[in-house]
Amino acid sequence: PVLGSVTDPKLVDFLLKTHGVDTVYHAAAYKHVPLVEANPFVAVTNNVLGTATLLNSAIANRCESFTLISTDKAVRPTNVMGATKRLAELICQAAANEPSKMKISIVRFGNVLGSSGSVIPTFREQIRCGGPITITHPDITRFFMTIPEASNLVLQAGEMANGGDVFILDMGEQIEILELAKRLINLKGYNYTFQEEDPGIMIVETGLRSGEKLYEELLISGTEMGTSNTKIFKSIEPSTDKSIIKHADAIQEHILNNDINSCMKILTENVQGFNR
Repeated sequence: PVLGSVTDPKLVDFLLKTHGVDTVYHAAAYKHVPLVEANPFVAVTNNVLGTATLLNSAIANRCESFTLISTDKAVRPTNVMGATKRLAELICQAAANEPSKMKISIVRFGNVLGSSGSVIPTFREQIRCGGPITITHPDITRFFMTIPEASNLVLQAGEMANGGDVFILDMGEQIEILELAKRLINLKGYNYTFQEEDPGIMIVETGLRSGEKLYEELLISGTEMGTSNTKIFKSIEPSTDKSIIKHADAIQEHILNNDINSCMKILTENVQGFNR
């Protein structure tokens, strides 16, 4: 293990050279929606510049493959986190169109059960403390997948890549968070309630957080094709012009000038669905 940052070009270059890295799986990103909304500079630096730094170093060090681990929140995002992840996708897609022997691909999927920030551990802790369980909206839904399944499919998708591919993992139907809360309460042997005076674990609605959507999507174009694995699909998306890569340099300059408005303008102009 090495403690460092993907935004440090010298460290990244040193590590890829020293260890003769062949395959890169890039999962370093800030993904907590409300925290990222409150700290957009840090998110743009890590999620966008970090991706560009690691990608450029992987190309320079002639790695065989580079897989960006993306998120369903990158599809028509309403929050900064999703917008920064989408711009990272676009940078990877643009780089894949340039002459290089390295295979560049993207794997896009939803929430992973039991991971850091997952709603399940939060609900379990709230139940352990006697409630209440808090949900942001009664109609909110999310995709879910287990850690072993997600990891296995990501590795297989990376092996399938030809260059510039966007892979979508089959996560089944979206799950209603309210129903998930009810089931967890019942599984622990309690009744759920919406009234403080009633016995049981109370469920409380707190309201949508900044940038939060009621539901997520995995496809941008709405077109997909199957692969040799029935749980992995390839999204058919238009190719991206290499001019998108220059925005990483522009973002770097805006960060040095403490100019968040210009950073947001780049995201707004280049990420479909994002508006600030």
